[in-house]
Amino acid sequence: MEGSRETIARAEKLVEEHMSGNDASHDAAHIFRVRDLSLSLAAEEGLSSSPDSMFTVELAALLHDIGDYKYARDPAEENLIEEFLEKEGVEESKKNTIVGIIKRMGFKEELAGHNDQECSLEFGVVQDADRLDAIGAIGIARCFTFGGSRNRVLHDPAIKPRGTMSKEEYMNKNQQTTVNHFHEKLLKLKDLMKTQAGRRRAEKRHKFMEEYLEEFYLEWNGRA
Repeated sequence: MEGSRETIARAEKLVEEHMSGNDASHDAAHIFRVRDLSLSLAAEEGLSSSPDSMFTVELAALLHDIGDYKYARDPAEENLIEEFLEKEGVEESKKNTIVGIIKRMGFKEELAGHNDQECSLEFGVVQDADRLDAIGAIGIARCFTFGGSRNRVLHDPAIKPRGTMSKEEYMNKNQQTTVNHFHEKLLKLKDLMKTQAGRRRAEKRHKFMEEYLEEFYLEWNGRA
């Protein structure tokens, strides 16, 4: 697996280079947390006995935000993942698995129904890890960091959270507040976890967000 470790090292370097211009909600530290969470969840789910599965999980986690539409500066960035995997000589079936995980794992794809099909355990642990990093204490910090980077209003009681959304409506974040993002996405993630390990860890993080929002609204209304 020496070649695999070299590929992982080069993927880490790509992450550091490509994510350097992003705000702290989607920086290299986010990627490395998701990688570590993915490997930990994979081990809990029994994948550690398969080096191929662990390699797939680690590489998908490392590459999952490369070319993210929220930060894309050039349409050509959409091809960076495939180009990297081809350059590394990753076999076709494994490359397709990694690209498939990355393209389907986003919340917007869930809204579009692209996650309804049965998913592999590798897919589940990577998606769960990314969603775990979006909730809890880290998730709260990332949410407000991203909102601040887009000059988004903190909270406006007159702007109600959207209920059911299409993929296109979710991607159009005009006139939305940072706090509404909790209701439109973050508080829904606990029930969308794909693995037992992910669901177990999400419980505590979800509860922390609920407690935070309860205090936030009390303070906003001058009642705390």
